[in-house]
Amino acid sequence: MLHDFVPPTPRQGPRRRPVFAAAALAGVCLTAAGCAGDGGPGPGAGPESASGPASSTPSSAPSPRRSPVPDASPSSGTASAKPLPRGPLSGRTVVIDPGHNPGNRDHTREINSQVDIGTGRKECDTTGTATDSGYAEARFTLDVSRRLRALLEEQGAKVVLTQDGDRAFGPCVDERARIGNRERADAVVSVHADGSATGNRGFHVILPAAVNGGGADTARIVAPSRELGERIAGNFVRVTGSAPSNYVGGDTGLDTRDDLGGLNLSTVPKVFIECGNMRDPADAALLTSAGWRQKAALGIADGISSYLKR
Repeated sequence: MLHDFVPPTPRQGPRRRPVFAAAALAGVCLTAAGCAGDGGPGPGAGPESASGPASSTPSSAPSPRRSPVPDASPSSGTASAKPLPRGPLSGRTVVIDPGHNPGNRDHTREINSQVDIGTGRKECDTTGTATDSGYAEARFTLDVSRRLRALLEEQGAKVVLTQDGDRAFGPCVDERARIGNRERADAVVSVHADGSATGNRGFHVILPAAVNGGGADTARIVAPSRELGERIAGNFVRVTGSAPSNYVGGDTGLDTRDDLGGLNLSTVPKVFIECGNMRDPADAALLTSAGWRQKAALGIADGISSYLKR
């Protein structure tokens, strides 16, 4: 859940899942060269880290490549110290931004401090949301981000995490943007999960709007960020079997925002992904499943890889 995200008012009455939109997004994958993931199955999956119940994943979704979640955690804003294999993403830099921080709840004064987001001022960060069973978004984002790092490093990419559970709180949203800019990243993805109303389901990818004011100027990143977001959305549908959000983005799985400091202050292609709604029981069952989180990481990784190899 984005620290400055206000959940939309749910639409009245039940809605059918947007199957046509899911098929259209999957078509982004099927028609884009290099969209599908490369390489064979990897080693065993990483350990379960959720406190919530496990859930079966959609039977139509393919089994993901499995990669271990590393035990060692490098410093935030730095890449893993281990040697990288040669692969299709060698020479590329990807910054992964795990939304929020498990320690934020113990540092409310610090995260409530105001920072410049280019077009105004907002809170440094927030605690994020959680499932009804208490599985925190900050734990989810860190777990998926570590899995994503392992998958991208297998392909030779240099991967930098903005935080790896190694900070007392934060970093603030402006610093998160600066880390991607400093690394001159080829792509930046901020991983989140939403906290909307029960019945609101599905994922959506947030794209930067054209913003030019204060310290923000997204003119150069709007187009490449949209392509990055479309490829992630298409692969996320294909790998996880999840449908696009039924409450944000008009069933497209894409939403453009001009009020997020992490996007406004970025000078490199960047998107956010809300992987599901933690407050909906059906989505929460997926988000608390280690197997589904591996699929989520693989869908995002395949989208990034497709974008970088285009």
